[in-house]
Amino acid sequence: MWFRRDLRVRDHPALSAAAAGGDVIGLFVLDPALWAQSGPVRREWLRRSLHSLDEQLNGRLWLAVGDPKVVVPQVAVATNATAVHVSADFGAYGKQRDAHVRNSLAASDQELIATGSPYAVDPGTVRTGSGTRYRVYTPFYRSWLAHGYPPPTPVSTPRWVSPSASAKICNVAELSQQQSDVKLPEVGEHAAWQRWAWFAGNRLAAYSEDRNRPDLDGTSNLSAHLRWGEIHPRSLLAELAPYLSNPGSEIGAETFRKEIAWREFYAEVWDANPTSTWHSLDPRFDGELKVDGGESADARFAAWQAGLTGYPFVDAGMRQLRTTGWMHNRVRMITASFLVKSLHLPWQRGAREFMMWLRDGDAASNQQGWQWVAGCGTDAAPFHRIFNPTKQGLTFDPDGDYVRRWIPELRGIAGSAVHQPWLVRGTLAEPPDFTYPNPIIDHSVERQEALARFAVLPPRNG
Repeated sequence: MWFRRDLRVRDHPALSAAAAGGDVIGLFVLDPALWAQSGPVRREWLRRSLHSLDEQLNGRLWLAVGDPKVVVPQVAVATNATAVHVSADFGAYGKQRDAHVRNSLAASDQELIATGSPYAVDPGTVRTGSGTRYRVYTPFYRSWLAHGYPPPTPVSTPRWVSPSASAKICNVAELSQQQSDVKLPEVGEHAAWQRWAWFAGNRLAAYSEDRNRPDLDGTSNLSAHLRWGEIHPRSLLAELAPYLSNPGSEIGAETFRKEIAWREFYAEVWDANPTSTWHSLDPRFDGELKVDGGESADARFAAWQAGLTGYPFVDAGMRQLRTTGWMHNRVRMITASFLVKSLHLPWQRGAREFMMWLRDGDAASNQQGWQWVAGCGTDAAPFHRIFNPTKQGLTFDPDGDYVRRWIPELRGIAGSAVHQPWLVRGTLAEPPDFTYPNPIIDHSVERQEALARFAVLPPRNG
């Protein structure tokens, strides 16, 4: 069993398939190429998750470091494995890697067997009436829901093979050293189920309203657990069933199901358009939309990175990101809109920054989410939808608690006034030793500039 983004034992089709074949070697290969591309927070999450999985297997997780195209066939041959079982990978890198491993194993009369995937419905499964891939969420959701998804796979009890001394997790230097000082929540499969139980019992009923409030603990916070496969979306969908028919929770449960479907939709779009990792689905945005560059643009980008733009809702989000490796989804939209449409910088710069720091960093969800905000992706928000960070803060953080939590300099400003600190500067309400910066741009002016740049683009083809 070659573990990848499926670090669990419950509801695991590939693991069940492996267990049916006899003794099982549970292998994880630390791929230097992926490790180097991951930010420190994501590396630390993976490190802890692997230790958690090793504990579940009573110390019988095998670890290897190297290119999986080389390592996996080597381990399979050395241990006389009859087959290598995996969950299917739909990323471009993963597809190429798996094809190479499959060919290498075939030379030794061994198989690579893919069963299941990180999704309830595999990308490419549901199609439009004409057989094409979906590019708009709402019809995708209807088709996805009509198609349905299988029930969770029964838990299997493999006969695990103990690793050799050199293959134990304690002998992998990268996994013995803390990768980040960011304070993470509990990691691993048990932690994922505990968080789900708490969310279902305390927040699911109000989810449709509270999910937009970053000042509240109103979201599931399961995104990183899903990203690493510590819990499967199919498991959550099965857990949702009774809540969907309960008059007190059906609206929240349906909203949560739609959010799971958004994750699957973005995987569908990414699979159908693999170049959209770094290229806009609307090519005009990469070649013809004017964006800023040079020292001034770099200085503004640095202020955005550090949470020093002078717009509290934006800055709170960026500081939350650096402090926790996570940012509330509503605030992700606001910070992204600010970078692209107020600072006139390419969405790719922001997407790269998020992927560096997010503990739930997922190429499909992150890149397609950025393109949605930028207006250049599939099912995109209209370009003229430019979030006003002050109004958004007043609406979704009405008492200012979220801003004060992440910006210490503003804790002396009470209530909603914290969203407009420039109004208290020079007044009796100004906190002592006030160091928070003035806004680096005038949002209303830059909004008009963004609209003017978009207005001169040639019509979109197709």
